[in-house]
Amino acid sequence: MKRKRFYKEASVEKAKLGFALKLDERQVMTPARNPLILPSEPLAEEVAEEWRAQTHEIDPAAMPMTGYANAAIDLVPKNYDDFILGIRQFAESDVTCYRADTPQNLAQREAELWDPLLEWAERRFDIHFHRIVGIIHKQQPETTLNRIGAAISDFNNFEVAALSQMTMISGSLVIPLAVLEKEISPEEAFDAAHIDQIWQTEQWGEDEIATRALMVRRRDFLAAARFFNLLNNQTVLEPVSEG
Repeated sequence: MKRKRFYKEASVEKAKLGFALKLDERQVMTPARNPLILPSEPLAEEVAEEWRAQTHEIDPAAMPMTGYANAAIDLVPKNYDDFILGIRQFAESDVTCYRADTPQNLAQREAELWDPLLEWAERRFDIHFHRIVGIIHKQQPETTLNRIGAAISDFNNFEVAALSQMTMISGSLVIPLAVLEKEISPEEAFDAAHIDQIWQTEQWGEDEIATRALMVRRRDFLAAARFFNLLNNQTVLEPVSEG
């Protein structure tokens, strides 16, 4: 729901636990009435910029980084284990593992984009992913799920909020982790995750509604990736071994 812009300025101020967002010197609160405090000044400034960009009305849908911050403060702490489980489940049916058999040029493009990402993840975490032709689900090895799940089990609340969105948007856990470790750029990652839709557009032309929806998803995915980069420390996953 939109409401009229009621403030003149959005600013960032050092707070006890981070950096607070203020509107005309008033502390911004989350939907659950918690102070909106960010762990790094660059991230706080980026969130403040979303508020500065609002014109006559405040449109929450146009403020993805503010939404991630709200989720990190209001939702993740109370449901941390559920968030981690939800993220981990994307490895069970990762989009990169399910391939088209026809047409041949689409299958080839999927392989060109997805095989290097899967091979990177397999080397990185010492795991193996089954590749499946078609859409019939096949269970991935339990060791794979355990190791890749363990790699994200100590993410902080802000990292979890952004990673959750990246996995939902991409339909993959492999792709966001590759972005996080700079194996692939966020822009390339988004296109890789949506190669089927991009291919269909190339074949049949643009559908205005579908194109607009894809643009919003792209904006939100890139915002989540930037959210990671603006945290205090760039996340680097530790190698995971059994035992």
